[in-house]
Amino acid sequence: MEGKPKILVVDDEERNLRLMEALLIPLGFEVLLATDGEEALRKVQEDPPDVILLDIMMPKMDGFEVARRLKKDEGTKIIPIVMVTSLREVEDRVRTLEAGADDFLTKPVEKTELRARVQSSLKVKAYYDHMRNYQKELEAEVAKRTEQLHEAFEKIKTASLDTIYRLSMAAEYKDEDTGEHIKRMSHYSAAVARKMGLNEKTVETILYASPMHDIGKIGTPDRILLKPGKLDADEWEIMKQHTIVGGKILSGSDAGFIRLGEIIALSHHEKWDGSGYPKGLKGRKIPLAGRITAIADVFDALTSKRPYKEAFSIEKSFGIIREGRGSHFDPDVVDAFFAIEEEILSTRERYKDGHESLFVKTARGNKS
Repeated sequence: MEGKPKILVVDDEERNLRLMEALLIPLGFEVLLATDGEEALRKVQEDPPDVILLDIMMPKMDGFEVARRLKKDEGTKIIPIVMVTSLREVEDRVRTLEAGADDFLTKPVEKTELRARVQSSLKVKAYYDHMRNYQKELEAEVAKRTEQLHEAFEKIKTASLDTIYRLSMAAEYKDEDTGEHIKRMSHYSAAVARKMGLNEKTVETILYASPMHDIGKIGTPDRILLKPGKLDADEWEIMKQHTIVGGKILSGSDAGFIRLGEIIALSHHEKWDGSGYPKGLKGRKIPLAGRITAIADVFDALTSKRPYKEAFSIEKSFGIIREGRGSHFDPDVVDAFFAIEEEILSTRERYKDGHESLFVKTARGNKS
């Protein structure tokens, strides 16, 4: 306890205040005085004492009420209260304890007893102060360690996701016109998911998982993947296998976004009317993440140059998406897509050029 211990004496009689002051100052205490309960509460807030010597019978607000208010307040409840009273009945003492008093002094006050009561109360206060400070230090240390763990986790997460992004690019690396494709379509997917009301954790997982939608193309022969013309029937069957290959590559992971990546790889070419592949799933039997990724993937493919086609205009691409509502695409997904048309176009423009990792941007708080 730094400096002299502070003792607040509360009594409505001036002579009692002066007597207590005369007894306490020689004992090495700093003495604060209050003449009624309201003044006492004000002074406790302005300059918290270490012990309060509180008279019971006072006008305006008696000692019982003062004690009750102090003990209800989180900031003052640890201050020991010693009731100074001439009341001697057991019922009065019980009432005093119920109000929150920690100890008693009987009037007239004797110096030796006063010193003993105050010293005892100061020890209690010192213990409370120590425990409160220890708790604050502990909470601060826990918060510090938690923040350090969070930062470490974010670094690991960023590195892991950036690796996924780069490996996803490897599947399409030979087609030089698709370098930004996975960035755009993953942001389209996340934006549509958010518009459909999915929670932010799910939206983020889709953002991280959707880049792996075509990872199975790493197993597709170049003669098919890079063919400038239309694929024949046999070639098309081989091309469709990239969904199965992608699912196998991503299967068996404990990571949530890898598991979702597996689902997306297997389902992003399924169609609402059941005419898609590889399983011919129909309607809501197609996983929602696959339905969302499908529209993002198709829109970006339509508006991008490929070995077998030139880029379509935005208007034509939007028209094709609208025509596919209820056949190729989930009607609700199409509606969400067009509800954020401006965001889709700004995302397309933002990822038109450049090579900075999608996940590095995301880790810096760049939300879709």
